Amino acid sequence: MSLVPIIVLIAIVLVLIIANIRIIPQSNAALIERLGTYVATWQTGLHVKVPFIDRVAKIVSLKEKVLDFPPQPVITKDNVTMKIDTVVYMQITDPKLYAYGVENPMTAIETLTATTLRNIIGELELDSTLTSRDVINTKMRSILDEATDPWGIKVNRVEVKNIMPPEAIKEAMEKQMRAERERREKILVAEGQKQSEILVAEGKKQSMILQAEAEKEAAIRKAEGQAAAILSVQKATADGLRMIKEAGCDEAVIKLRSLEAFEKAADGQATKIIIPSELQGLAGLVTSVSELAKK
Repeated sequence: MSLVPIIVLIAIVLVLIIANIRIIPQSNAALIERLGTYVATWQTGLHVKVPFIDRVAKIVSLKEKVLDFPPQPVITKDNVTMKIDTVVYMQITDPKLYAYGVENPMTAIETLTATTLRNIIGELELDSTLTSRDVINTKMRSILDEATDPWGIKVNRVEVKNIMPPEAIKEAMEKQMRAERERREKILVAEGQKQSEILVAEGKKQSMILQAEAEKEAAIRKAEGQAAAILSVQKATADGLRMIKEAGCDEAVIKLRSLEAFEKAADGQATKIIIPSELQGLAGLVTSVSELAKK
C-alpha cells in the first residue's frame, strides 16, 4: 500500500488544525458560533475551533472605553435652552449580552444618554444646572448603568464636560460676575479703610493715654518736690528754734534781736515804722540806756 495518501491526509489534517487555531489576546474575548448558534466565549489564551462548523462571530474588547458624545440641546425647568456634552466611561462585562443584547450598542448608549440628560435637566432651573454637576453626573451614571445592564455593559462614570448657555445668558452672567467682583472689591476697600481708621484711632488713644500718664507722673514728681522743699524749710526752722532754745536765749534777747531787725529796716527809705506793742517797752528802755550813757 502506498504511503502517499496517508501522508497527504495527515498533511491536510495538520493544515486544518493549524488554520483553526486562535489566540485570544489579553483583555479580549471571542464569541464562537456553531452552525449559526452561540456555543462559547473564548477568553485569553490558545483555542482550536472545529473546522467548517465553528466560526469566530465577534471579538470583543474588555477594556474600559471613553465615549465622548457631541453637545445635546436641552431645556431647563425655567425654559432656557442650552447645550451640554457628556463623557461616558463604560466597560463590557458580558460579551454575549453585548453582542446579542442590542443592535449597535454605542448608538444605543448615545441615544440613552441624550434622553436621560434631557429628563434630568428638565427638572432643574438654570442656576441649579450650572452648580449641580455632581448631582447630574450621579443621576446619569445610576440610570445608564441600570439601563445598560441587560446589554452586558457597566457604566463606571459619567461626566458633564461642557455646559453652553445661550449668548444672552452668557452676557448676563458675565455682567453679574463683574458686578459681584466690583462689590467684593468695594467691600475689601471699605474694610481696609475701616481697619486703617481703627488703627489710627487706636494710635491716638494710646498716645493720649501715654501723654496723660506722663503728665500725671510729672505732677506727682512736682508735688513730691514741693513737699520735700516744704519739709526741708520746716526742718530748718525747727532746727533753728531748737538751737536758740539750747543756747539759753531768754525772751528779752529775742525781743532785742527783733528790735535790731527793725533798726535795720529804718535805715531804708521807709518814713514810718510800726513797732509791735510788745517791743515798745523794750524800745523805751533801750533809749533811756542810750541817753544815760551819753551823760
